[in-house]
Amino acid sequence: MNWMYNKNKGSHTTIEVIEMATIAKRNQEATQEELSLVRSYLLLTFIHKVFERDCRAIGKSGLFKMPQLYMELVSIGAKKTAVMLQEVKRELDSQNVVITTVRQNQHGVEAGYKCRGIAGEMQIEWPNFRREMTLRMRAYLGLAGEFSIQAREERSGHMAVSI
Repeated sequence: MNWMYNKNKGSHTTIEVIEMATIAKRNQEATQEELSLVRSYLLLTFIHKVFERDCRAIGKSGLFKMPQLYMELVSIGAKKTAVMLQEVKRELDSQNVVITTVRQNQHGVEAGYKCRGIAGEMQIEWPNFRREMTLRMRAYLGLAGEFSIQAREERSGHMAVSI
């Protein structure tokens, strides 16, 4: 059995040293769950703002015969998104993950975060971000199982997304 000596912790086998190094490395990297929370935070933040903006636009447009019905539908989506965003923020806090920056550019959306005090960055390109936003928004509006015009929209142009 190979032994190594660490002046701070005494003697350890080679396997113990490797395990400690693996644990230390794992503690520096964000887990899949933590990265998923950061991704959800970004998507929910954008989706919530889109729902709120769309609700205001429907009310002010004067183009609808019964705008309150459409506003109610979009408002329900905004409320669901707000609740989910609160839950994601609570989970981020409990996992010691802090979103430090959110930026958007011509390539997509990026977030800076600190996970257990270690800085990281996530980037999501616009096509992927828009696709996931659309899927989630349909689900929040109760349209997940309905006929989708998403394929036609993807061919014809891009959804304008900014906050």
